[in-house]
Amino acid sequence: MSKKLQNNGLWESSRMMLPQHREAAQSQRHDKPVPTKRPTVDDINIIRESVLLPLMHTIIVRRAREVERSSEMLRTLYSKVAQVLAKNMHADLAKVKRHMLENDMHVAEEEKDDQMIRYRYRCREHEDRFTMTRDYMRAEIGARIGRYADSLVTTIYGTDPRVSVLEKETKKKS
Repeated sequence: MSKKLQNNGLWESSRMMLPQHREAAQSQRHDKPVPTKRPTVDDINIIRESVLLPLMHTIIVRRAREVERSSEMLRTLYSKVAQVLAKNMHADLAKVKRHMLENDMHVAEEEKDDQMIRYRYRCREHEDRFTMTRDYMRAEIGARIGRYADSLVTTIYGTDPRVSVLEKETKKKS
């Protein structure tokens, strides 16, 4: 047998193998995970949050100002609830931004028209684009604001917001 094929000579004799393939094969041998450069599902969710949270925050702050200027009887209550929602969203946005900085992730708006907004993102060394339609953004923002409101009501009541006070008292007596 040839000297090149003994011990580690197998790798040196194979000039057609790419360095990336060699590293992958060696890491499999040593049970080391191959580091991935592509974004994970969690990374994509963080990128989506970084786009939607600022829009949600802006909507809530704007609505709070509108309610404060209105003649609505419960305007103080509505305004304070909106301020709490905005505060919660701002805290979540700060967490998202911190996560993005720690993981070398950046998102920038690239193109905008009446139907959609195109974004460019970089996640570690991977660069790509994605598009969000305005209809999707409206629906997603509405659903997320609803979840923030449900969370606030749950915090106030201490249980599911759809359970009435009478039902809670009945359960306590049982």
